[in-house]
Amino acid sequence: MPVVSSMTSPKRLIPATFVLLWATGFIGARYAMPWAEPFTFLAVRFVLAFVILGGIILAIGAKRLGPRAVFHAVLIGMMLHGVYLGGVFWAIHQGLPAGMSALIAGLQPLVTAVLAGKLLGEQIRPRHWIGLAVGFVGVVTVLWPKLGAIGGGVTWQTLTASLIAMAGISAGTIWQKRAGSTGDLVTGTFWQYVGAAILMTIASFAFETRQTTINGELIFAMAWLVLVLSIGAIFLLMVMIRDGEMSKVASLFYLVPAVTAVIAWLLFGEQLSTIQLVGMAIATLGVGLATAQPGTRARASR
Repeated sequence: MPVVSSMTSPKRLIPATFVLLWATGFIGARYAMPWAEPFTFLAVRFVLAFVILGGIILAIGAKRLGPRAVFHAVLIGMMLHGVYLGGVFWAIHQGLPAGMSALIAGLQPLVTAVLAGKLLGEQIRPRHWIGLAVGFVGVVTVLWPKLGAIGGGVTWQTLTASLIAMAGISAGTIWQKRAGSTGDLVTGTFWQYVGAAILMTIASFAFETRQTTINGELIFAMAWLVLVLSIGAIFLLMVMIRDGEMSKVASLFYLVPAVTAVIAWLLFGEQLSTIQLVGMAIATLGVGLATAQPGTRARASR
């Protein structure tokens, strides 16, 4: 008798939808960064996000979190949103090429897989390690043509910021899986953005002038990043973290640079070389290996 997957059709669309939405975040940053300082922009973005979520909580009567869960959610938000996006936006604002930033962020699935094995007790099979390694090779291949444009923005400060950002999202996703996936997702995400907003507000007042040029590009970028990324994509990520193994969820980030390259080609006319197309295929293969489930026959025989 064939085994019917418990995953419904809508849930099967979640990974692909998440990758597509997450990739647009780099496009939104491209529109926004000439007109606002990174920490100031992110502080406003996170405030708008938790205000919207607060309205949703009141409308649907979402469950409240206890003090301990709120504490975890605030710290998860500081790492998952504040440290990650703060480091990425600051490094790009200081001149680090987006391709180099994405390459460093490409280490995240490997780091997350190691942490998941150590801290969550997840079994990372050889096939998964091979998939993670192949996916990283694909990311490097996609970004390789852009690395030749590296300029003065590559400094120890910008590289350190990118590494801190990568560590932040790795630690945040692990902590979310371990301590933040049991309560209501809407309420938990609300408190995550409260934590991220606090961190970015402090950084804005400590390191920036908070001067901003209000124009159509900035307004569009803010609206897109708040509604599509901070609300839509993050909810999908929270669902995947709650329902899946961390190494498999993290491997999806390997597809983001390839999808971003395609979007940049469509919107800005950036050229896609043959080597980048090959890299996309390699990254897709790696994600397939890392997320593959045991065969139906093997499951049925158990």
